[in-house]
Amino acid sequence: MTLPTIQWMLSVLIIIFVVFSVYYSFRFRRAADPKQRGLYGARMNIFMGLMLIVIAVSQLFFFTDSVTRRIFGTVCLLLGLFNLFAGLRNHSHYSRKA
Repeated sequence: MTLPTIQWMLSVLIIIFVVFSVYYSFRFRRAADPKQRGLYGARMNIFMGLMLIVIAVSQLFFFTDSVTRRIFGTVCLLLGLFNLFAGLRNHSHYSRKA
């Protein structure tokens, strides 16, 4: 695969993750049941984490190298990993809750 193709695919993934994150954000805010709110919030965190990880990968590996880009990519990667971990943890907690 060529570099522009990979960048295009990463851009499509970012858009997909943004759409799912916004969708679950609206569902989270409108849900009345605490269990449903927890599940929607966890799914929102998972998709937001995936989006931040893909942004970090694109910034760290596929553009010209600069200190600012490295710092931004590293911050996005750390935030994305934290959101992904918290979302998976919360999703398992709320999906087990009776």
